[in-house]
Amino acid sequence: SHFVLPLIDDQSDDGNATWLGRMAGDTWQRFANLRAGLGFMWAHPGKKLVGMGTEFANGQGWRSAGELDWSLLDDPCHGGMLRLVADLNRLYGNEPALHHFDCQPEGFAWVVGDDSVNSVIAFMRYGPEGTAPLLAISNFTPRVLTEYRLGVPALGTWYEVLNTDSTFYGGSNVGNAHGVRAQL
Repeated sequence: SHFVLPLIDDQSDDGNATWLGRMAGDTWQRFANLRAGLGFMWAHPGKKLVGMGTEFANGQGWRSAGELDWSLLDDPCHGGMLRLVADLNRLYGNEPALHHFDCQPEGFAWVVGDDSVNSVIAFMRYGPEGTAPLLAISNFTPRVLTEYRLGVPALGTWYEVLNTDSTFYGGSNVGNAHGVRAQL
């Protein structure tokens, strides 16, 4: 079946109804969680729908009378969020694994769906024959998990195509930029 993944802020006058405002932790952790959530959303099957201002983590919930706080884009965290959403959109269009079998079971396979201890979710996305599969991994904690092992369907080096923790998006640049070699 076809489905939509909505991420829409509630209407609010107090500003607490935004997704950023609902995140736990300090400011850095809230932005990191929102970036991880958006990365998960774009990699997951289904069409994406974000509310007005979510693309740069607008500071207030949606208000019918008023405009978005565009001056927030001067802040590296908000500007980074906008760059992330732009890159997620570009990746979604350029990677057949993210859209070709979007609503069909052959386009998705769980790799890690039950790691409640580490709050990690990982899954494969598959495109048409002859295209590379995509492995999506989300770490929903503020901890860096080194030496985290999971299974992949092929040997070789797996390269990072997008890291929501990149400094370009306001993160701390922890990742696997040089790739990870799969082992038996």
